[in-house]
Amino acid sequence: MPLDPEIAARGSPEGHPGSGPPAGRNLLFLREEELRLAQDLLFFGYRDFTAGADAILAGLDMGRAHHRVLHFVGRRPGITVGDLLGILGITKQSLGRVLTPLVEDGFVTQSPGRSDRRQRLLSLTEKGAALERQLFERQRDTVMRAYREAGPQAVEGFRRVMRGLMGADARAALERLESDPSR
Repeated sequence: MPLDPEIAARGSPEGHPGSGPPAGRNLLFLREEELRLAQDLLFFGYRDFTAGADAILAGLDMGRAHHRVLHFVGRRPGITVGDLLGILGITKQSLGRVLTPLVEDGFVTQSPGRSDRRQRLLSLTEKGAALERQLFERQRDTVMRAYREAGPQAVEGFRRVMRGLMGADARAALERLESDPSR
């Protein structure tokens, strides 16, 4: 049955799935409550997205900082410490607190740079790759479910919103990850 043009212009009729204002309506005039809802969605979504990985990491006496290092070293094997610092936006001291146990426990290896021996290149060991894969698969299932429920247009909208939340440095780091032929 064709949708009434007036209802189509307003969004879904009351009581139907997706009822309420269509996504992006009056983008220039978002009310504070709509912006607070966006924050709520980000907070709760992130909490539940990380919960499964957090449980795995807790069993290994690790946390989210370890996960971030495993993730980005896994995404870019041979990444320099300097590049990793730039991606994570943390100090050398903070990275050292996380990286040292990952190296000592056999999850990450360090090797000198090819052209500059002062550089430290980071890669995952087999043990590190297995853990990173386990964490990825746990979160992949959460993302796949959400993507399937939302549909392709919503997925593209989500990507646009997430890129919009990023600053220039984060967008540049993401572009480097997306264009890296080694991944």
